[in-house]
Amino acid sequence: MSFDPTVVAGVVLTPGASADRDHRTLVALEAALAPLPVLRLNFPNRERGSRAPERAEVAVPYLRERADAWADELGVDPARLVLGGRSFGGRMASMAVAQGQPAAGLLLLSYPLHPPGQPDRLRTEHLPDVRVPVLAVSGARDPFGSPEELTEHLAALGGPWELVTVTGDHSPKDPPVVAAVRTWLGR
Repeated sequence: MSFDPTVVAGVVLTPGASADRDHRTLVALEAALAPLPVLRLNFPNRERGSRAPERAEVAVPYLRERADAWADELGVDPARLVLGGRSFGGRMASMAVAQGQPAAGLLLLSYPLHPPGQPDRLRTEHLPDVRVPVLAVSGARDPFGSPEELTEHLAALGGPWELVTVTGDHSPKDPPVVAAVRTWLGR
């Protein structure tokens, strides 16, 4: 499968709250998307050696700065990059896009719609400001948001979106996640 380089020039991937850039799903995506450039980022907390979750006030500006710098290195407009990540990383990418970060699209892998067992603590207030195409891939038994909950709340997105449900929980197996991302990017 090939990707239209006039539309998408690269993909920026960010990890979950307690993971790093070498999370198996991010590594699998980078391999599967080659030769499309992929930048797997750590958030500043991991760069400092901390496993504690990064604060959004730090993570979002950092992601925006790194995406812009990488677009400059590639010699492309930042609007030609797809941003995304797993869980916390996808949420930070969605917040960056909602705050005006240019992007060709957004990947939300195991989006943490709410903390497990707390469906009243939604993380959705910024979604109407996301106006780029979105692919959400989530496990059918994800305690951070069921397929039904995701379908209901992702409808608030300000642009076109697609939800692909795969077997598993918050850490589904990589092959179906990779297949969904490849198919979506190939369109």
